[in-house]
Order: sequence, then C-alpha cells, then structure tokens
Amino acid sequence: MGAITATVPKALIDVAGKPFLEHQLRLLRANGVHHVVVCVGHLGEQIEAAVRTWTLPGMHVKVQFDGPQLLGTGGAIRAALPLLDHEAFFVLYGDSYLTCDFGRVQQAFETIGKLGLMTVFRNEGKFDQSNVEFEDGQLIAYDKRVPTPRMHYIDYGLGVLSRAAVETLTPGARADLAVLYADLLARQQLAGCAIAERFYEIGSPAGLAETRAYLRAQMAGSAMRANV
Repeated sequence: MGAITATVPKALIDVAGKPFLEHQLRLLRANGVHHVVVCVGHLGEQIEAAVRTWTLPGMHVKVQFDGPQLLGTGGAIRAALPLLDHEAFFVLYGDSYLTCDFGRVQQAFETIGKLGLMTVFRNEGKFDQSNVEFEDGQLIAYDKRVPTPRMHYIDYGLGVLSRAAVETLTPGARADLAVLYADLLARQQLAGCAIAERFYEIGSPAGLAETRAYLRAQMAGSAMRANV
C-alpha cells in the first residue's frame, strides 16, 4: 500500500466516497460505541484535521499521537490510557472493518472475567495466514510468526482489554499488541470469542478492492431502503 499511503494515511483512503475512518466511526456508533481514541503516527496530523471537520452526532473522538518515535500497536494503546475513562475498552486495527455484534463480544468479556479477550474467525488460511488454535470455546495457542497445522482460526481484529492488562507495558516504549496478547494467553488471562462474520480490511490492494465493493453495496442498499 506504499504508493497509496505515501501522502495520505491509510485511515483516510477513499472507500466508497468517504474516508475509511469515517466508515469505521459510523460502524462503531451503530454498535453503541460513542467514545473513541484514534492512535496515530504516520501523517497523523491529517487524521486529526479530518476528524475535526466531520459531523458525527453522538461521537466523541480524541486523537493520540505516538510522538517522535513510533510506539507500535501495543505502545500506542499504553500511551492512550490517560484518555480512556473506563476500566476496559474495545481495541481494533485502523485498517479493519468488522461487522460483528460488538455487544455480544462485550458480554463475552464480562462473563469470562479475564484481563483480555480476542475475537477469532475460522479462516482455514483463506483471507490470510491462520494464527490461532481455538477449540471448544477455548483459546489454546496464538502465534503470528510460527503458525501450526492446528491453527484454523485467525485473529479477527477486535479485542477487549482491561487497563490492568495494558498497564503491564512500559510507558513510552515500543510494544506490539500481538506480544501483549501472547503474554496474556501464557498467563491464562486471554479469552477467545468466535465470530461468524468475515472481516474486511484495507491493508492490501485486494483487501481494499473487496472493502470498497462491500461498502458501496451497503450504501446503495441503505439508499434504496430510504427511498421505499
């Protein structure tokens, strides 16, 4: 995606006539999420400026910058903790569009009582390399670098983390969210929740094309229903 994102951050890529981040925020609002912190690094000033111009009633959006050195997916969440008012929160990637029921995921997290929860999708190597072993509702193994034949699932891209889980990371240090998940799993503090709906992403040209087609169809359907 380098040619596309050289001057425009991935979150602002045009997808079906709107910046991708705007689609994400509308999806979150539809799922009852109204307070959002966007962690930014590359060309983050463009994202901050864009968010200020959008009219999204009921949404409260803050932008957290990494600073002079990129902090990684985990380090960015650690830096954002002062902006978060709750003891637990959803975490999702900036290039994913996830059509699952967020309320069911929240309920699963609250019921299981662990420090974190990872949503998983039975992927069978279809959309990307499967990296999760999940069986009988239990998260058994997770490894993005060294997958095994028993890994039929993939990290769906939506998690729930408690403040206590993120506070184990060193403030201001670079950290990867995948490493944090692996550490929680090793401590038996990471639950799994299987999702039936496929994920969409804009992290690759093929993924971007699929997401554009999907959201274009969704918007056309909404316009048709509005005219009935």
